[in-house]
Amino acid sequence: MQIAIDDCAKRRLTERVDIMTAVNILESRGVPREDLVVEMTKIFYVDLDEFNRVMRRS
Repeated sequence: MQIAIDDCAKRRLTERVDIMTAVNILESRGVPREDLVVEMTKIFYVDLDEFNRVMRRS
């Protein structure tokens, strides 16, 4: 059995400032607010509790 090595692992977004930066970038590119979490989880592993806190504050 061969084991696949994933050399393009997703980055983890767990810090508030990193999540806010990703949100700001996606919003500046025209991603609707309701689609932010979907787009972010395509690219990153996101701490969803922290993401929800960030979204409530903005």
